[in-house]
Amino acid sequence: MPYLDAAAVGRLGTAAAVEALAGVLRAGLDPEACPQRSAVAVPGGELLLMPAASGAHAGVKIAGVAPGNAARGLPRITGSYLLLDGPTLRPLALLDGAALTALRTPAVSALAVRHLTPPGRPLRLVLFGTGPQAYGHLDALRTVRSLAQVVVAGRNPAGVDALVAHARATGLAARAGGAADVEGADLVVCCTTARAPLFDGRLVAPGATVVAVGSHEPDARETDTALVRRSAVYVESRAAALREAGDLLVPEAEGAIGPGHITGTLADLVCGRGPLPSGAAAASSADRGCPQLFKSVGMAWEDLAVAVAVYAAAGANSET
Repeated sequence: MPYLDAAAVGRLGTAAAVEALAGVLRAGLDPEACPQRSAVAVPGGELLLMPAASGAHAGVKIAGVAPGNAARGLPRITGSYLLLDGPTLRPLALLDGAALTALRTPAVSALAVRHLTPPGRPLRLVLFGTGPQAYGHLDALRTVRSLAQVVVAGRNPAGVDALVAHARATGLAARAGGAADVEGADLVVCCTTARAPLFDGRLVAPGATVVAVGSHEPDARETDTALVRRSAVYVESRAAALREAGDLLVPEAEGAIGPGHITGTLADLVCGRGPLPSGAAAASSADRGCPQLFKSVGMAWEDLAVAVAVYAAAGANSET
């Protein structure tokens, strides 16, 4: 059974990962039917078990979330992904689970951004976070939209400077900034471990898009109640969001919104079922009267879709 390491996973590329996710949704995969994540508290943090099956394949990710690893100079997210043949459940490959997560999470966000932002006009991006997901999101967003400017906001000045330098090295106009910069943003992306809101949601312009990916815990959030209340909210799955998305569950507990506040899902957008037009037909920001919020918690069907694409690409590469 082959082992597909971080380099092999990364060779797939974000654009191909985005298309893999879109493809399974267009083929009829229902994220609402995806098994829910299991979480087990352990001394070092948390172990997550994420199984999924679709079509010719099945798989399971075992991920570790170790908050103390940062002080040890180690990655916060660890793990492995076991890809199986669907009909026989015969193991096909073992993948680097952290690398898979680092690829699929930005790809999910990029797919949402492709459908929630107007094409053609370069976007002003405010990016919260300076870890691997921030780098991954910056690169992923460039595959679906042109970026006029990148403003990086983070707690660690050295980390902010490093990401700004990375962005500039790729040819982007970039600078350090803070929470107030969301007022002039077309796109705000949150990739942090924050447990409380990062910015004042009243500052976000009507028609701007906000993506929040940092947490799958019901009591942690990166966006505030003001933003959620005034936004059209999109999620990967209503069931998953109402179990795990603190960005939505905290405002609901406050009585500010109800379960019906969710406007639609990623599948609705990809398959053209959402209330907003998608792709090249998207309206301009000025035509939309409220912000768009995409809240991602990360789901097992996403890992499976991207793992299958990685496996297929690795097989093709081995034959050349």
